[in-house]
Amino acid sequence: MQAASASNGCIQNGTTTADISTENGHDDVQLVSNGVADATPIVPLDQTNQDIVRLMGQYLKSVGLNRTAESLMTESGCRLDHPAAAKFRQHVMDGDWNKADHDLHELKSLLGEANNLVEMKFLILEQKYLEYLEDGRVLDALHVLRNELTPLQHNTVRVHQLSSYMMCSSTQELRSRTNWDGKGTKSRGILMDKLQAFLPASVMLPPCRLRSLLNQALEFQTLRCRHHNTSQDTVFTNTSLLIDHCCPKDSFPTHTIQVLNDHCDEVWFCQFSPDGMKLATGSKDTNVIIWDVHPETCTITPRKTLEGHSYGAAYMSWNSDSTHLIACGPEESPEVWLWNIETEKCLKVSQSPEDVLTCCAWNKDNNKFVVGGIRGHFYQCDMEGNILDTWEGVRVNCLWCRQDGKSVLASDTHHRIRSYNFDELCDNNVLQEEHPIMAFSVDRNDRLALLNVATQGVHLWDLQDRCLVRRFQGVTQGHFTIHSTFGGTNQDFIASGSEDNQVYIWHIRNELPIATLPGHTRTVNCVAWNPVHCNMLVSVSDDCTIRVWGPKDKVPKPTGVSSSSSDSSNNSSSTWNDMVS
Repeated sequence: MQAASASNGCIQNGTTTADISTENGHDDVQLVSNGVADATPIVPLDQTNQDIVRLMGQYLKSVGLNRTAESLMTESGCRLDHPAAAKFRQHVMDGDWNKADHDLHELKSLLGEANNLVEMKFLILEQKYLEYLEDGRVLDALHVLRNELTPLQHNTVRVHQLSSYMMCSSTQELRSRTNWDGKGTKSRGILMDKLQAFLPASVMLPPCRLRSLLNQALEFQTLRCRHHNTSQDTVFTNTSLLIDHCCPKDSFPTHTIQVLNDHCDEVWFCQFSPDGMKLATGSKDTNVIIWDVHPETCTITPRKTLEGHSYGAAYMSWNSDSTHLIACGPEESPEVWLWNIETEKCLKVSQSPEDVLTCCAWNKDNNKFVVGGIRGHFYQCDMEGNILDTWEGVRVNCLWCRQDGKSVLASDTHHRIRSYNFDELCDNNVLQEEHPIMAFSVDRNDRLALLNVATQGVHLWDLQDRCLVRRFQGVTQGHFTIHSTFGGTNQDFIASGSEDNQVYIWHIRNELPIATLPGHTRTVNCVAWNPVHCNMLVSVSDDCTIRVWGPKDKVPKPTGVSSSSSDSSNNSSSTWNDMVS
């Protein structure tokens, strides 16, 4: 008598030696050869190890190592799938629909909800119907539709849709209208994946289960990586499973690439254009400088200087076209400047000398913008500077237009952020702080708000749930206006200036900073993270300088020193704070 070989837990060649136990997917039998028990006993395995063996067996089969998988199943005494489930799979893949239907009734006791049987039968009949249509067996297809699908009284909308496919004049039209791959292994494999969703894992493993688990592990490692700043997904093809995923610190923008001294007074604000190719910096020296960004070297060079901001430029906002820029002055400034960067055309927006207009934001339709200030002036204007709407008595110090194109968020002198709707003329509270909100910004998903709060530091709020998510530690924030920013490819990072002359960077899920960047000699007023070239960071300070930060490999080699060039003596000052978050 030849030795029986195991396949999905079944003993083949018609030979059985004992009653086969199916509990927990383990067959408690020994194989026999010539009437003598096999010398290799089945290794006793607990449930966890049985699951692992099944995962390994499934993976080995998926890469074509069938004999190895069978050997593994034999030695372990495990089975890959329940025998009835394995038979069911084979009949579905063979397109033997009558046998598949019979197998389905055998599996009935293993299914969870009663409706699962009907749903599975519907899916099988749907495939059967479509294959008959493709083969030109219209009468057989009609029989399936009338006598098998319709009597199920399940998903009648889909049944009516299926009936319309009778009118298809060709296989190409059928596939196009149904978005179906046609008769064959591919479409039947897709069908089997749908059917498996109704079967318990103890009966049949979900498809590619080990690969799914490994992908989840890589995703979890990526989430835990404190410096993951790339748009490339972490998958098998670009990472090793032998060690945990960890991005190198030196690839993070924490090294000084340039120190620029083109402004001759305190630099108050900086912001990259939405296309990532320009940077605007505003200063007490009354100038706004537009810089060209060079992503390949992580450097910037002066493009043009926009002059005449009488009170200085303390806040700016780019339109999404990256060609229009609004600039506001500090404190008592009554004017707002609307610039076209390409033509250098400037338009001043002011209703009266008593106005205070110190903050601004573009509406998402790009044809309107809002401006406001702490004396209660709050306007919506068009591209010609005409005031379209006025909201009386709202004392604001920072503005943000939301993605819906209707709502404007405004922080006010009551330590709160309120939402204003100019179309419906209604407003409501969004969040309340206990101290003044000096500035805030919102992430690109329009969900999270980043606040710089006087004497408190940087706070993260969820705008949808209206709750405080996190208080970031380390930064020194008094009553100066400091602007923080979201950053990184997926906006997983937070960066902020500080009154202790340093730049702080946090991962969005941790309160402790992952990097503290020294180099400035006075308060760091604003930090901007390039929205496109995410390995580039810029900070501006009361020390009149602009510092560009990038990865270590972008640090220029020490050569001749010129004005507005990289300060090699400061490169070593960009050190990591080794605090553990």
